[in-house]
Amino acid sequence: MFTSNNACFVPTSFWLTGIPGLESLHIGLSIPFGSMYLVAVVENVTILLVIRVERRLHQPMYFFLCMLAVIDLVLSTSTMLKLLTIFWFGAWNIGLDACLAQMFFIHCFATVESGIFLAMAFDCYVAICDTLRHTSVLTHEVVGYLGLAALLRGVLYIGPLPLKIRLRLPLYRTQIIAHSYCEHTAVVTLARGDTTVNNLYGMGIGLLVLILHPLAITASYVMIFRAVMGLATPEAKLKTLGTRGSHICAILVFYIPIAVSSLTHRFGHYVPPHIHILLVNFYLLIPPILNPVVYAIHTKQIRERFLHIFKARAQLM
Repeated sequence: MFTSNNACFVPTSFWLTGIPGLESLHIGLSIPFGSMYLVAVVENVTILLVIRVERRLHQPMYFFLCMLAVIDLVLSTSTMLKLLTIFWFGAWNIGLDACLAQMFFIHCFATVESGIFLAMAFDCYVAICDTLRHTSVLTHEVVGYLGLAALLRGVLYIGPLPLKIRLRLPLYRTQIIAHSYCEHTAVVTLARGDTTVNNLYGMGIGLLVLILHPLAITASYVMIFRAVMGLATPEAKLKTLGTRGSHICAILVFYIPIAVSSLTHRFGHYVPPHIHILLVNFYLLIPPILNPVVYAIHTKQIRERFLHIFKARAQLM
């Protein structure tokens, strides 16, 4: 099935290795990964249901949280279902079109999530720096447009990645992708021919998401912090920072793992491949698990609904 490194052919499918070097531990690894994925699904579906039921939460901040929950479900499902089938059934094979589709969904929705955090920073800025106009500026319609803009931007940014592979890189040295999913760089490195355009475009999108977006978010929060420091009493300052602290936590939960993963991939030449791939997969699971927890801690209605659900389950058991 596999050819030598000197071969040159047009593949109809690829072969994912899962966690290279840890093949003998795949069944054992499926337990924590499967458990974390299940927790992520339950938490994010619960968040969506709680916000739908609780009319008091029909506010811009919680609509953005719904968008984050949907994005996290897409991101974790796009990777974990295939990874678990590799672990459990040895289903290493993935069709070329399925591989490119998986690549698109993962990179696209990671970019969309970054855009949603940018929109949330704008919401925080208006809520604190222009409080009287917050409800007139951030209407339900505007929130919907901001979410749609983030989605369209992700599609426009990431759409060319699989298209450039499909149209510009028809020949490959091997079908074996030393990864657990179809990550852009992992696929491009297998290609024969000039991959400069693909690499530069991929790096450009990475820099945009990892540098420009965080800078814009940071600038927004600097202005927010200055406005908060201008409030009359310490109690008002603490209350305002507390209500927006969940945003900052969610942003850190998203950007710190992706930054560590990207730095490890680009500069961690001495990091074993299985460590890097484990980090990448945990990065795709950590935000979906922690985001609902962060907002449950900072939002009384969500916290009470979570506790009610857990108590009901405990009684059934």
